[in-house]
Amino acid sequence: MIDLINITIKKAHDSLVKGEYTAVELARAYLDQIKKFDKDIHAYLSVFDDAIEQAKKADEIIKSGKAGMLTGIPIAVKDNILIKDKIATSASKILENYVATYDATVIEKLKNEGVVFLGKTNMDEFAMGGSTENSAYGPTKNPHDLERVPGGSSGGSAASIAGNMALVALGSDTGGSIRQPASFCGIVGLKPTYGAVSRYGVMAMGSSLDQIGPFGKTVEDAEILFDVIKGQDKMDSTSIERPKLKVESKKLKIGVPRDFLKIGGIDKDIIINFEESLEKLKKLDHEIVDIELPNLKYSLAVYYVIVPAEVSSNMARYDGMRYGKRVSGSTGIEDYFLSRQAGLGREVKRRIILGTYVLSSGYYDAYYNKANIVREIIKEDYKKAFKKVDVIATPTAPNVAFKIGEKIDDPLQMYLEDIFTVPINLAGVPAISIPSGTKKIGAKDLPMGIQFIADYGREDKLFFIGKNFLGEL
Repeated sequence: MIDLINITIKKAHDSLVKGEYTAVELARAYLDQIKKFDKDIHAYLSVFDDAIEQAKKADEIIKSGKAGMLTGIPIAVKDNILIKDKIATSASKILENYVATYDATVIEKLKNEGVVFLGKTNMDEFAMGGSTENSAYGPTKNPHDLERVPGGSSGGSAASIAGNMALVALGSDTGGSIRQPASFCGIVGLKPTYGAVSRYGVMAMGSSLDQIGPFGKTVEDAEILFDVIKGQDKMDSTSIERPKLKVESKKLKIGVPRDFLKIGGIDKDIIINFEESLEKLKKLDHEIVDIELPNLKYSLAVYYVIVPAEVSSNMARYDGMRYGKRVSGSTGIEDYFLSRQAGLGREVKRRIILGTYVLSSGYYDAYYNKANIVREIIKEDYKKAFKKVDVIATPTAPNVAFKIGEKIDDPLQMYLEDIFTVPINLAGVPAISIPSGTKKIGAKDLPMGIQFIADYGREDKLFFIGKNFLGEL
């Protein structure tokens, strides 16, 4: 029996190389787990029928002695990332049965490593949402409590790991879509520096904020995956090559924006857990200092002007004319309206309408331009802070996972779930969510997370502090 609960990339790699089990046996163990549990969790939108064939090829590489760290490692992929010849719906009816014609750059890199792709995971439609309830194919449930959400929009990827149905996974993060599900599901999730990972082949939501990143049960697993997918790509002009840096000191200065923690709406148990986490960091010989990020309070307002504006532009291509769902009317323009009406969900329509409004004549300067000006001010806040501290710490989310259906009809409540995560995307800096404890509700232990934020290109500091916090060093 393969221990899927405690397995890591390194453990799996060592076992595969030693011949303790094969890549086929490892893939089969995960496929059995999916078959057994995913009917209740619904982490996957599709499970690949060629997973065993992929594993056989990985076994050949292992036998030849050319195996890399990821050869034969089973991975789940969010359904907005393209894998050639596989269906990619972005959890939307308008892309029902759309088959990708090329690989995303991150997929190409992983194929070169010989990974085994298990399937595509559920998400909020076109990554718009924080609970995976906005999927056109039904919600994903949290493996820790099937009555609760796994977070979003990468909820399927997070749930696949928490439910032991994948070893690692890929998600995308525009305003917290990797970190918040990681917190809700009790796993590790990294939002890299903007531009660190190519976005070529990911369906764009907010182009100036989107970033692909890894999920894992350990910080080391997230780091191994990140090191493979990162790097400059000629197909993405926003991607950059950064040198691999190493933490200079084992004692870090950790900044805490105390004023920002007093904004209200934060579960008192989240605050207690956060303070306990800070005490733990002090015992690990790190210095905790109070810092000011005075303009962070404007982040949500800025984010929900910029994102809908970019959504309204990016969503124009989904018209039912070239691919995906098409509904015929009496005229060409009617086809367009009917296809979008039938093919797009409520949250997507809401953001398109908001975005079209803020970009319209007379409102562009009042909203969109002003939001971009404030965004630059928020970036400056982080720049000043990182001159004084190595990393910044906050809770990842203001609450533990909420019940399915609890907030779906209140967009403002749902948007407030992003309060700690969206400023990072606006600034373009990297951040990681690390499991920090649990809150008992009834018979269930619901995970909580702490978020560490670093300066541009300093993922090394996040990996160090995360490993230190979890006892991985």
